[in-house]
Amino acid sequence: MHGHVTFGRQIINMKLGMINSAWEQHGVSLVDGLKKTKELGFDCVDIFEDPTEPNADGRIATIKETCDELDLPIISVVGVSVGLVDFNPSVQRFHVERCKRYLDMGVTFGAKNYLLVIGEYIWQKEVIPPGEQWKFAVENCKILGDYAAEQNLEIVIELEPFHMSLVNTISEMDRFLTDVNKPAVKANIDISHMVLSDSPPESLTCLKGRAGHVHISDCDGKVHGDLPPGRGVVQFEGYMQAIKDLEFDGAISLELEYAPDPSKIVEWVTEAYASTDRLMTAIDLRK
Repeated sequence: MHGHVTFGRQIINMKLGMINSAWEQHGVSLVDGLKKTKELGFDCVDIFEDPTEPNADGRIATIKETCDELDLPIISVVGVSVGLVDFNPSVQRFHVERCKRYLDMGVTFGAKNYLLVIGEYIWQKEVIPPGEQWKFAVENCKILGDYAAEQNLEIVIELEPFHMSLVNTISEMDRFLTDVNKPAVKANIDISHMVLSDSPPESLTCLKGRAGHVHISDCDGKVHGDLPPGRGVVQFEGYMQAIKDLEFDGAISLELEYAPDPSKIVEWVTEAYASTDRLMTAIDLRK
């Protein structure tokens, strides 16, 4: 079994995973993508699947059956729910219920967490006061945090490096988690997003005890790129050490949403797997 790191008496298992959406959007079928994930050596997988789509039940059953057969644990379910910060209460209520469906899917999969993208300020913060949208997000994540705790799951909030994103720096992540104040609501650490938001490795210290998951990819330092580590400008060593210093039991999952040549997605993922494994192994995060 890959990697455990001992901190005092605690053993930290860091697994190497990937988001399965890299396969289907580049022409690889759902099942073949999961099989290739296992074949390449990944320890686990993040599932990007909407449980509210009309054909969701069949796909969810296929995913579970395939991952069980492959002995490929599902660590995370991934979803975007920008309606949580909509100014219409009815839209917010719909998205709270939709997010609960994601958490239910996480239970079905035996996942550890639900990675949640919560949205952006609208109309350049000029019509609805930013504090109001922040309040919507906090109140709705409190509700979801309680529901997640009942299901023995965590919600990990994504840092998005865009100007209008509610949570777009580590300091804003710190503030958001403090305001929500639910043990089940934690942070997803996205390394390239941190670089794009000018959040240095040392800023992660404020997330001690509040980090639940990691996404890794490279970028050119200017735009959201999702490149294999080593193809961009990210200096990973400092971030990886800062993650190790947080001493949490989780996974580091590759996010590869864009490939320049879809016909070479297998080579793209293989390269990313190898470079990430080297980064983890170098500091004993994965053995």
